[in-house]
Amino acid sequence: MTTIVFLHAHPDDEASSTAGSMARAARRGDRVVVVYATNGDHGEVPEDLHEGETLVDRRRSEARASAEVLGTARVEWLGYKDSGMTGWDMNAEPGAFCNADLDEAAGRLARILDEEDADVLVGYDWHGNYGHPDHVRVHPVAYRAAQLARRRPRVLESTANRDRMAAGFQAAREAGLEMDFDPHGPADDGNPMGTPEAEIHWAVDVTDVVGLKRQALLCHASQATDIGMLTGMPDEAFLAGFGHEHYREHGRPNGMQPGWPFTPLD
Repeated sequence: MTTIVFLHAHPDDEASSTAGSMARAARRGDRVVVVYATNGDHGEVPEDLHEGETLVDRRRSEARASAEVLGTARVEWLGYKDSGMTGWDMNAEPGAFCNADLDEAAGRLARILDEEDADVLVGYDWHGNYGHPDHVRVHPVAYRAAQLARRRPRVLESTANRDRMAAGFQAAREAGLEMDFDPHGPADDGNPMGTPEAEIHWAVDVTDVVGLKRQALLCHASQATDIGMLTGMPDEAFLAGFGHEHYREHGRPNGMQPGWPFTPLD
């Protein structure tokens, strides 16, 4: 059994990026742990909050529901505040994850890695796929935590295949759908979305569990705008867009290959 720890910035990030890999790992009998850096404090506030219920309460319960769908064995929280998008006032708030002391944040994660004796740690690429300050911060925190852990885990970077996304949007436009998003255009921090395929190392086929990925997204119903857009995609388009998940691995020669990278280092 392999123990794989996934570090995500906010509840729902696991569903849109690594849920397929998580579900496949759980089906294989591996132990899957998800750690959220923040509570998603500045997400979309639903209209149906119960009396006394906060957005954080709702998002934590949604994360637990997603874990049940995917077969995740443990859900943990680093306890930082959501930093909001680039340029928002929240970027400067005390306790915002984007300002977290690197060793302190990495130490919190390393304690979980040690408790789990983790074999693999999954973080994000250098700009967190689309430049959100919390996503960007995940990258160095993951690598530092791996250094601090008693047994250094294999580190993978979840990323988005920019070329595949661009081809998908172009195909949708040619089919008559209104698509004005360009993955090659500037995202939240001004950089393009994701990573060019030539700089990606692993493509993980999750087509057999893509239905679970959609279910995990639906668990995060409070974030109605984004989740509704994704889950509202026709089945064929959803499969094309979410049937593969992509990862980078520092030090590996360029060249994307299909496979299963969630195994311990030799």
